[in-house]
Amino acid sequence: MGKLNSKTGNKVSIPQAASSKTKRKTKESSKAKEHTAVKNSQAPFENSPIYDLLQFFEKAPDQWTARYILILTAIILRSAVGLGSFLGQGEKPINGDFEAQRHWMELTIHLPIDKWYFYDPLYWGLDYPPLTAFHLYLFGKLGSLINSDWFKFFSSRGLESSDLKTYMRYTSLISELVIYIPALLGFISIMGKKLNLSRMYQIVISTIILCQPSLILIDHGHFQYNSVMLGLFLFSLVDLIKGNYILASIWFISSINFKQMGLYYAPFIFAYLFSKLFLNYNDLGSEKSLKKLIASFNFKKLIAIGLAVIITSIVIISPFIILPSCTRAETLNVLKQILIRVFPFERGLFEDKVANFWCTTNLVVKYRDIFSIDQLKKITLLSTLVAILPPCLMISYKNIYNPKFSNISLSPVKYLSLIYGFAATSWGFYLFSFLVHEKNVLVPLLPSTLLFIINDKDTISMIQWINNIAAFSLWPLLKKETLVLQYIVVILLSNWLVGGFNLKLSNNIFFPRINWFWNLVIGASYIAVAIVHFVDYFYLPPARYPDLWVILNTTVSFGCFSLFWLWILYQFYKL
Repeated sequence: MGKLNSKTGNKVSIPQAASSKTKRKTKESSKAKEHTAVKNSQAPFENSPIYDLLQFFEKAPDQWTARYILILTAIILRSAVGLGSFLGQGEKPINGDFEAQRHWMELTIHLPIDKWYFYDPLYWGLDYPPLTAFHLYLFGKLGSLINSDWFKFFSSRGLESSDLKTYMRYTSLISELVIYIPALLGFISIMGKKLNLSRMYQIVISTIILCQPSLILIDHGHFQYNSVMLGLFLFSLVDLIKGNYILASIWFISSINFKQMGLYYAPFIFAYLFSKLFLNYNDLGSEKSLKKLIASFNFKKLIAIGLAVIITSIVIISPFIILPSCTRAETLNVLKQILIRVFPFERGLFEDKVANFWCTTNLVVKYRDIFSIDQLKKITLLSTLVAILPPCLMISYKNIYNPKFSNISLSPVKYLSLIYGFAATSWGFYLFSFLVHEKNVLVPLLPSTLLFIINDKDTISMIQWINNIAAFSLWPLLKKETLVLQYIVVILLSNWLVGGFNLKLSNNIFFPRINWFWNLVIGASYIAVAIVHFVDYFYLPPARYPDLWVILNTTVSFGCFSLFWLWILYQFYKL
């Protein structure tokens, strides 16, 4: 990693946090260093514009200024995107996701709580878990104090005044500032210590992650609150790294109860926590045996984690039980309706066009003509289990048998495995599960993007590539919302910041040095992206195939996502 020498003007290596006095000469320590930020003598971002912009704040007293610049940059970028339109703007009678969020604020502040999940499902029926409903209730109450016309019952439907739009954009921005950004900075801080990264380098990585396009375009362009669910997951991840498993479980259950797509992470966190209830084989002492390993199972911790999950879930749904004056049967019916609305299996295998296995192969095999909905549920369940089983088995084995995962190990591999594992599992869900939306790509994209923390050019090239492809997969949705300018600017900005347009190939972040195969894949994918954009802009699709350009988009994206998922699995296996 480099910094600018104030006397000579030359770039020198950024000092690592670890002192030479603390160097260990053990084999374990040397292995640990292989996975830290000292893999390469030159840091990947050393010649990037983002480093050039922040290098003057390298001194410790100035680093707080760099953090303020980081947060201010995030606010400005999101606010600029928010100046554009949103899905369904001006499209009566039901508009789009903006109206959905506004309508849910309206119904939660006017209707009894036991009516929330029953009200008018043909308009915009509430179909997110209870924490989202409470979140919208809070902002609905606050907004009605500012202007009661925004959320008047029924008569406010379809309202799109400029002051309402500004307020709604602020709610998304505030939600991200309160939940997602602190959680991300907390993650970067703790992993920076584990990987011996300098404080300045942590700020650089934080800025790069906050400027990645997909979440910005969806939450502040399309308009949603995905950052809250992702932020709660990040808090859970931080506590997993710290070993605070009870608190991690509480954060994670909260994440699922905000948006159900948090379930993409659930199998892996279950496998991780369950395997952590055993001692690592290498921590058993001199007399190691399978019997002793089984006996090391911590039942007290299992009960504590289980109680944390149960109590958190009960607390979240308790308002639906306590507040309404309902009979027991009516209360059970309310809880049943919440599940029906949150998991709407009747909608089918997929909605619109999405870059997963089922939508892509549906071009050849018309699944919905061959199988019933119940059969498709079973088929997708089986395929998803096959896809997510490898990372779950790998983390279980590593936690129990791999010496790098023992309590005495100093290797950061056991922390990196969490990121790789969550990424691999959630990509498996996205590619093969039932009823996937194009916006669900944000779930596997987050842990994948966190791998920017690894100071290795090849890894960073792969992560930047998949971020670009993920943004590209959202193009049909963003084009529909006339967010073309925002799409172009945010993608160009994110690639420019990391040095993607550096004319010196050795410093360019676009292509890895792994082998010719990945250079070929990445190069071909960028050419395919350019071709799809070209034909989409200059030519109308054939009348017989009106969705042809969208299908080309999803097919290219699916191919890239699948290859990246396999790469993630292989990297996880190597840890």
